[in-house]
Amino acid sequence: MTTAEEFLRIALDPLRLAILGRAAEGTMDVDGVAATLDVDRRRVLGEVGKLRSAGLLDEHDRLDREALRNLAGSLDRPQPVDDEVVAGAWDADEEKVLRSFFSGSRLTAIPASASKKLIILELLAQDFEVGVRYPERDVNEMLGRYHDDHAALRRYMVEAGILSREAGVYWRSGGRVEFE
Repeated sequence: MTTAEEFLRIALDPLRLAILGRAAEGTMDVDGVAATLDVDRRRVLGEVGKLRSAGLLDEHDRLDREALRNLAGSLDRPQPVDDEVVAGAWDADEEKVLRSFFSGSRLTAIPASASKKLIILELLAQDFEVGVRYPERDVNEMLGRYHDDHAALRRYMVEAGILSREAGVYWRSGGRVEFE
């Protein structure tokens, strides 16, 4: 069975992806693909052979949908969002954003939307105590627990006025403060 990594390595080639697309429509025509893409027929045959070997095309050069279903079933499922992530004074829309961008306690992606990004940054701000000064390495470690790109998160927090910085030292200067 093809693993997700093998599938990506195989399918992300533009010619093989085009072949898979044609095969998804029905029996794939080697000559038609070669002519449409202006590629040598032998090259198309070689790529078809790789796709057959990977189990993605059947003996009639049709997409093996069962193989794709099995592959999809083998993929890791995102973890549900940890309760601590959504605990707090979030309204329904904000909670929806948090649930969309977290798996477990990890941020899966940094939103492009400024309003969604601000919600994420507001959550991250909860780890920083008002009045405490943090060296950059501590800020990186704290943000790194959420996402590997701690530098971007740190920069966004400064740009949003949630953290301030001077001489490599950071402190909480904005964002909502939750009282217990």
